[in-house]
Amino acid sequence: MTRATVVRAVLAVAVLLVSVYISLTMSPRLGLDLQGGTRIVLQARDTATVEADRETTDRTLEVLRQRIDSLGVSEPTLTRSGEDRIIVELPDVQDPRQAAEVIGRTAQLTFHAVEGPAAEEPEEKPSGSDPTADPSPTADPGSTTDPDGLTLSDEQGRALALGPARLSGAGVEDATAGFDAQGGAGWSVSLEFRKDAGQDWKRLTGEAACHPAGDDRRRVAIVLDEKVISSPQVDPSVGCKVGLPSGATQITGSFSADEARDLALLIKGGALPVPVEIVEQRTVGPTLGAAAIDASARAALIGAAATALFITIVYRLFGALAAVALGAYGVISYAALVALGVTLTLPGLAGFVLAIGMAVDANVLVFERAREECAERPKRTLRSALTTGFTKAWSAVADSNATTLIAAGLLFFLGSGPVKGFGVTLAIGVIASMFSALVIARALTEIAASTRFVSDYRNVNGIGRPGAVRTWLVRKDPQLFRKPVRWLVVSVALVAVAVAGIVVRGIDLGVEFTGGRLVEYSTSRPVDVETARDTLAAAGFGDAEVTTAGDGDLSVRTGKLDNDGEHALRTALAEEGGETTKVRDELIGPSLGDELRRNALIALGVAVAVQLAYLAVRFRWTFAVASIGGMVHDVILVVGAFAWLGRPVDGIFLAALLTVIGYSVNDSVVVFDRVRELWGANRRTPLDTIARRAVLQTVPRTVNTGMGALFILAALAVLGGDSLADFALALLIGIIVGTWSSVFTAVPGAILLERNAKTPPPTPGKRKGKSSSGGRQAASRRDPLDNGARV
Repeated sequence: MTRATVVRAVLAVAVLLVSVYISLTMSPRLGLDLQGGTRIVLQARDTATVEADRETTDRTLEVLRQRIDSLGVSEPTLTRSGEDRIIVELPDVQDPRQAAEVIGRTAQLTFHAVEGPAAEEPEEKPSGSDPTADPSPTADPGSTTDPDGLTLSDEQGRALALGPARLSGAGVEDATAGFDAQGGAGWSVSLEFRKDAGQDWKRLTGEAACHPAGDDRRRVAIVLDEKVISSPQVDPSVGCKVGLPSGATQITGSFSADEARDLALLIKGGALPVPVEIVEQRTVGPTLGAAAIDASARAALIGAAATALFITIVYRLFGALAAVALGAYGVISYAALVALGVTLTLPGLAGFVLAIGMAVDANVLVFERAREECAERPKRTLRSALTTGFTKAWSAVADSNATTLIAAGLLFFLGSGPVKGFGVTLAIGVIASMFSALVIARALTEIAASTRFVSDYRNVNGIGRPGAVRTWLVRKDPQLFRKPVRWLVVSVALVAVAVAGIVVRGIDLGVEFTGGRLVEYSTSRPVDVETARDTLAAAGFGDAEVTTAGDGDLSVRTGKLDNDGEHALRTALAEEGGETTKVRDELIGPSLGDELRRNALIALGVAVAVQLAYLAVRFRWTFAVASIGGMVHDVILVVGAFAWLGRPVDGIFLAALLTVIGYSVNDSVVVFDRVRELWGANRRTPLDTIARRAVLQTVPRTVNTGMGALFILAALAVLGGDSLADFALALLIGIIVGTWSSVFTAVPGAILLERNAKTPPPTPGKRKGKSSSGGRQAASRRDPLDNGARV
């Protein structure tokens, strides 16, 4: 056993011990789509005097935090996103009407003197107004404004003429609700003001006290969002021009406990620096998240077991050791997610499960190269062949994982909401898989290869004999690329069919890209789709689209619908279906829908450009262009398949599509890496012959790696339910067409491009961007266990 092997083994044990400790002592941080709750995205808006920049948005966030804390929600989370957005996460909140109403009161809180009854009644706001509409106080139809004051209705609906604002909510230090059991006054709200504001309040109440008791002018109006939330009379005991000191102010009345608390909440947290608009709202029931976790866990176990069994059958003892490393990968990646505090979302959970299937890629690349070494030099030791396999496979392993990391980075920076979680877990999975393959699996296989039993019995170790697929391909030696154009014709025909689906059937954009509301309900009594449509139409929701979802659930998609409208819709369904529970709720404002749709196109464009740039640096430009052509071919086929199947295209589909891009380029990189190696060693051989050899040598890797991912995805598609079925389906289609395109689209394309290219074949033993002398080339080809001594 060499010193390097000992170091790898010690490092592997240390990392595993730490990972096990973290896994046992720390709990994962679950996103709202897994634990259940409500997520609200607020967009800060400019006013005539204040710009919604980073600073004002941060101040707005702190005011909202006070409001949310007063609601009694367990562990709410508020974060700023970008310059002018605020994300509010409310765990376990299933009916967000109260939270949305409190958050949605966005105008400045102001205190006014009452000048008396108004001469005319103010106009009433139209009923059913949308809470996501622009809340600018300058455009409120429920008030009459003039340069000196307002005309608003008080709590009883009487019109009052108000003077100009004398005090803003920014001067409120605290507002608390309390119950006076001894005095019999019931619930009241106590106010405290900051130093300067306290003097303004004292002057305002002192002026009001100069009017007789019962006179409207003895009242002080507290206005929020162009609405009078309270207009108390100044107590008769307060003298004219004396006023109420800050700490001695109490608002009394016939308040219930909830009314007193709400009034205190609004006064204390009522002053927002800028108005905000609800542009996105998602609610997930706790049962849906629990079911997704359970389904993903079962899919991971079944898929991982199938993958481990498959690689054990193909690579025997070394495959079994790779399966052990695969289990270690699962522990390490999970521990990394927990230790880094990554919020595990539903797409992120799917990414974690998917990465298990993709983690065998590096091991398959190494084992196939080791098989080639054993076949070329049967007399060499097993340890020597294995070491050479790791050395020669490194370039393909690095390039293929780099392309996947690029896709993960694009998901994180250009994705939205839970899709970012998928990018994070995918990136962590790629890094952990490289560690498990290049450190843990290498240490295990090198220790095993050092034993005489494993070294002598080639049928036991799994790499001492060529595989059945490789043997069959070598015997048949099919002339794949004698006429490369015919493969491109097939690819063009497939693209034409996909485009026809997009044109004829159209793309069913999810509510995430179109705006609107999508709600999924579970009913205690079965309700068919037609009955549900008729019921909702009779209740005034004639434009609602009703479909089935899950096990007898109903999915209702509408245009603009506020929280009160959703409550009315659910009540209407309950008349037919009995107890109706909201399983999932998504509300996307039209502006955000346009933005997400635009960002999705930008993400795809950036993905193509970044992958092209990376491949152009690492390979010849012809190989890069051919790889990108195959990638675009895969994207069109996946989108076309979803169009023909009538499946929705949403944010999770975008995550799957960007993953397909990484996987497609991954496959092409492995093939072109072998083409570059073989062509450099045989510069006079025609490229079509070189390409045929490269494809035949890498097909076993492509098939074996693809099988590992297919096992996981098939388990997700069958067991994952509606939440993950479309994600798994997109990736299943993507892996199949990606395997095809890497061989029968990218390679023929590169052959045709090279016929017109003037670039000479690659130099033997030279990688792009590196130079080496003949001595260094010889050293690079030397057996890693050969010390160079000769006699």
